[in-house]
Amino acid sequence: MGELGLRAIAADPFVQIGVIAVFGAVLVRILLRKYPAHRLFFQFVFFVALTGLLYRYGLAPYEIAPAETPGLQRFFIALAKIIWWVNAAWVLTGCVRVFLIFERRPREGRLLQDLIVGLIYLSAALSIVAYVFSAPVGTLIATSGVFAIILGLALQSTLADVFSGIALNFSKPYEVGDWVVLGEGLEGRVVETNWRATHLLNASNDLVVVPNSVLAKARLTNLSSPNRSHGVKLRIRIVPTTAPSAVSDVLQTALLSSNSIMTAPAPSVDIKSLDAQAIEFELCFRVQDFAASAAAKHEVYDLIYRHARAAGLQLALPAEAVAVTVGQMQLPATAATRSTEMRLLDAVPLFASLSEAEKEALAGTMTRKAYRKGDVLVEQGAQLDALMVIRSGVVAVKCHQGKVKGEVEMGRLAPGDYFGEGGLFTGSGETGAVQALTATVVYEVGQAALGTLMRDRPSIADEISVTLSRRTKVGSSEPAHTDEGGPRSVSWLVGRIRELFEVPHA
Repeated sequence: MGELGLRAIAADPFVQIGVIAVFGAVLVRILLRKYPAHRLFFQFVFFVALTGLLYRYGLAPYEIAPAETPGLQRFFIALAKIIWWVNAAWVLTGCVRVFLIFERRPREGRLLQDLIVGLIYLSAALSIVAYVFSAPVGTLIATSGVFAIILGLALQSTLADVFSGIALNFSKPYEVGDWVVLGEGLEGRVVETNWRATHLLNASNDLVVVPNSVLAKARLTNLSSPNRSHGVKLRIRIVPTTAPSAVSDVLQTALLSSNSIMTAPAPSVDIKSLDAQAIEFELCFRVQDFAASAAAKHEVYDLIYRHARAAGLQLALPAEAVAVTVGQMQLPATAATRSTEMRLLDAVPLFASLSEAEKEALAGTMTRKAYRKGDVLVEQGAQLDALMVIRSGVVAVKCHQGKVKGEVEMGRLAPGDYFGEGGLFTGSGETGAVQALTATVVYEVGQAALGTLMRDRPSIADEISVTLSRRTKVGSSEPAHTDEGGPRSVSWLVGRIRELFEVPHA
């Protein structure tokens, strides 16, 4: 008797529908919630099985149950139809999530997808109202229209933001991660877009929330489109003591020595104006991303100053300043009377602790060398016994990394930069070859002259070791490592310098 009862229960259509619904919900909504493709497949399988059961027992989901149906049976039929409509909505929304918009973007950026999913659930709810509860949907919609008007007036600004967000999502003037500038001067990186507003992170790391309705009306410039590279323009005024073409060549060389700007397209230098007070130039170049433009500007300004000083050029006063004749524009007396060797020693941080007398003694031993474009100043692996300080020109440090990878450019050096400190102070070889990209002049600081100073004042070795250690920590063409592969300590450098220069220990 019990076995017959179990069979009767198992054969009951409502029991079968309930078992499929519960098993499908547990498997799809809980166990497979992190696997959208697998979840959609099994959701579709359960939906087909549920549809087959309903039609097998004559329960069409889109037909109203006959009036003579008993109350309890009518309840289970209604429940079965609700389950079917809910599963139909789940299948459709799963298709939308997986196939309609196949872009792996943040959830908050998929407004169109959310809109379609909302329409699917609304349609399912209206279908349940019409085919399960036999309510007149048309009358319900007409009645709700009055409430919709009242609600729309109350939420006018919010709805404007919502529909503006939909329009922005369709037109896609920007994406998450892009840098944008609005008409009123506000700029920032897009970090989130949602139904109501767009969130920007400005240069001060402050979050700016802009309503979509305001954003849709504003004049917007996308600095990250059509690609991530960004153009930068700088204005420079030079006193006209030299022909404009020669000054232009110096500025072009300054751009060539930059490690932050892109080489393609090539940077350009244009002459904008010429008068008795100044030659005005416009420098144009590109960086990989807008976020790198500030650092690139700082580097280019520094390089312009160094190349201008090396070429004997003077920066002009702003156009708004009182006009000053060229004869009145002179370098400070200390800079005008200081020799080239002394100015180079002033620019090298390693010698910052030397006194004026020690610098003068060292400057008297420095030798000048000139190289043509393309010449190799130092081969990779060579051990130098002198510090090479660049007077003018641009050199590139290139490293050979085997036949497969070939030659890699590690960086570029400009006037005031130096190389060879590894061989001079630690006895190591150069990590890369140094090649002249332009006509280059360098001054050598020999080991013998520096050793004489150290023996007279041994504390120079300690001071140079501290500066050299700081340089290797921030990165240079001569990375310092111990035999064990770790970074060199100040004490190790002091001992190594004293050993190479035969300086007695304190």
